[in-house]
Amino acid sequence: MNGPVDRSKDNLLRIADVKARTKLGRTTIYRRIAAGTFPPSIRLSVGLVAWYESDIDAWVANPMGWRRPE
Repeated sequence: MNGPVDRSKDNLLRIADVKARTKLGRTTIYRRIAAGTFPPSIRLSVGLVAWYESDIDAWVANPMGWRRPE
């Protein structure tokens, strides 16, 4: 079994960066999160969310095969 992922050196991306990298719109991103086919965001504070860059990179590398880890 794999240990916990070290996120200490992982950059955080805001929605504008995620949209630019994935070429998806905001609504599509949130629909895919709900469907489990896009990396979930993390809440930084009220009204402020971000995504781990490594998660977005993994999705961009294989958008049709990406699934939420069990």
